Amino acid sequence: MSTVKVLIVDDHRLFRSGVRAELGDSIEVIGEAEDVESAVKAIAELGPDVVLLDVHMPGGGGQEVLRKVLGSGSTVRFLALSVSDAAEDVIGVIRGGARGYVTKNISGRELTDAIRRVAEGDAVFSPRLAGFVLDAFSSSEAPPIDPELDSLTQREREVLRLIARGYAYKEIAKELFISVKTVETHVSSVLRKLQLSNRHELSRWATARRLV
Repeated sequence: MSTVKVLIVDDHRLFRSGVRAELGDSIEVIGEAEDVESAVKAIAELGPDVVLLDVHMPGGGGQEVLRKVLGSGSTVRFLALSVSDAAEDVIGVIRGGARGYVTKNISGRELTDAIRRVAEGDAVFSPRLAGFVLDAFSSSEAPPIDPELDSLTQREREVLRLIARGYAYKEIAKELFISVKTVETHVSSVLRKLQLSNRHELSRWATARRLV
């Protein structure tokens, strides 16, 4: 079994280290990057077979990496690996050129298999995400614009989604690799932007827009 060369792109150092530790012997991690600029540079210099790509990062996120790299004519294959399972994120990176999308609760064995399959040219998705992709590409209609949702940053959307699922602040902090204080800051910002009063109203708002 040939070794697949992988570049890990994620803005959390501890998460990158965890992925390294979980991957099997058939996967060789040849480098890491933490933002759009360093990712584009590393891909050009190291020539990986597969790039494990986080969706939300400084500098424009995974979609910006895809645009810059694939727009230059590169044939490298991308597998998105994200805490987010929102339809808008999945569809965005797949339309941008990624070959697959899996969520960060995937096991090391499953991730190793997904990387190998993407390297071989297959498309790979976490089970519940495949429906988003099929629906998106079977419809020619563009998604409606939501000015309120568009006013939120990617990180604020992640926090909002977890709040709506009933996560406590400590659980959100652990899930997103951020501090509880940072979670509180994001929640306050979301409440202000959406002109809502509490987390229960946030949950109803998110549920109404099918963000949960």
